[in-house]
Amino acid sequence: MAKTIPNYDLYGDQASPAWSNSFNFEWIPQRSKPYQWEIQVHRHDAFVQLLYLSAGSAEVTVNNARIRADAPCLIVIPAGAAHGFRFSPQVNGPVVTATQKVLESMATLLMPELLAVIRTPRVMPLSGDSRHMDSLMPLFLALERESRIHASGQTAAGMSLLTALLVQVARIAGAPDQGTRAEPAAGSRKNRQIEQFKALLDQHFREHWPVEQHAKAMGMTAGQLSRICREVLGMSALEVINARLVHEAQRELVYTSMPVKRLASELGFEDDAYFSRFFRRHTGLSPTVFRAQALTALTDATSVT
Repeated sequence: MAKTIPNYDLYGDQASPAWSNSFNFEWIPQRSKPYQWEIQVHRHDAFVQLLYLSAGSAEVTVNNARIRADAPCLIVIPAGAAHGFRFSPQVNGPVVTATQKVLESMATLLMPELLAVIRTPRVMPLSGDSRHMDSLMPLFLALERESRIHASGQTAAGMSLLTALLVQVARIAGAPDQGTRAEPAAGSRKNRQIEQFKALLDQHFREHWPVEQHAKAMGMTAGQLSRICREVLGMSALEVINARLVHEAQRELVYTSMPVKRLASELGFEDDAYFSRFFRRHTGLSPTVFRAQALTALTDATSVT
């Protein structure tokens, strides 16, 4: 039977929409101790995680690569990366989970170099004499305070602090000792094929390439591509293609005020009626109703409680 990697919001919690919460803060023992210090391999479709090991150690699994991490150490897990941890009982340190799309939008405007930091899984040992290391814990603690107060402007303050944190991560990553990029293991052929499929899909999903066209570009048959998708992702190649379109439509509906008719055209649909039927079939809601509900949820999440 094919093994499907679970998709979680936070480990052990069912995934929620990317726009429902902008960031979350917790300490490593909070999540790992109830699981006997071992977090099984899973993924987050919409969230990037930053972990700062201030004590203890961990064996980090990212995209089939296994890397030893000893405190002090920074770990970056971008959206979509399959990852798991085996922590030592002495481990400690903060974890921030944040909506990757929002951070990427801010990075594009403020410092495009941060995009590589956000999108690259990495384990970075920290030198005790690093001039950037002293800035890390104060920023994490400021994020913890912001996550607890539930005041107006929480999202804006949190994203600003996260951007400042990512700047420090970028400075550390750019130092001579850049740590270990978590690349797939040499033998993980199917994972590499899935990454190739995703890259093609990112380039061509607006053109509505059929499964056969993706498979041909990858040098395989449509049946082979779907079989690999089911083994690695637990869904067919067509379901992956449709999910990519739906996810992009959801993000545009939430983060832009683009009219539905124009959005349908941007996503390669012949007309807005066809797009609306497609969207409703996969989400159960019309684009207009989905936008209204998502924006209400986002407003509620960032308002004073």
